[in-house]
Amino acid sequence: MTSGLLMATTERLLRRPDLGNLIPSYLLLLHQMIRASVPLMEAACREAKRAGDDAVNSRLAAYLLNHIEEERHHDAWTLEDLASIGFVPAQMLEIPPSTNVASLVGAQYYWILHHHPLALLGYIAILEGNAPSISLVDELVDRTGLPKSAFRTLRLHATADPDHQIDLNRLIDALPANRHHDNLIAVSAAHTGAYFARCLSNLKPLDRNVV
Repeated sequence: MTSGLLMATTERLLRRPDLGNLIPSYLLLLHQMIRASVPLMEAACREAKRAGDDAVNSRLAAYLLNHIEEERHHDAWTLEDLASIGFVPAQMLEIPPSTNVASLVGAQYYWILHHHPLALLGYIAILEGNAPSISLVDELVDRTGLPKSAFRTLRLHATADPDHQIDLNRLIDALPANRHHDNLIAVSAAHTGAYFARCLSNLKPLDRNVV
């Protein structure tokens, strides 16, 4: 699953002449998003179990339990990547996420808690379906002059996310979902793509003395 708006925004970002100066703020954005991944999946898993033992909720819970372990601690990796280029993790944690990040993640909590946890699949589909390729990560290293250590998390996701996307697509195809479920996943995906694009559009160089 892809987002045309997100793809176009990413292309514009990659063409920016100051791309190297934006990588730290991009890594901070990824951290602010990734740190919500496991809590979101845990919330969705709890709601799926609480909602009952129907085929949709039971398969969703089983998928999330496995995926939680695949994604655990990835937020710490992004802080380590930032530390490798001179940014202090404790200071990064003090920078408040933007309203766009809060809207990107917060909508998922609303849908999970007040409608159906299946919505989270749209969020996961967009984030994992739009991970950078290994060749793009190599290009970023060459273009920015930053050390490879700054791109460790991106490289790991470039390797793992294609398989994760296959697993997710298999789950969605196998779910006995109705059109309301399908519409919810689509709405969640569209929202995720739109707000991720907003986050990328607003990236500015990260001030080392911002805290």
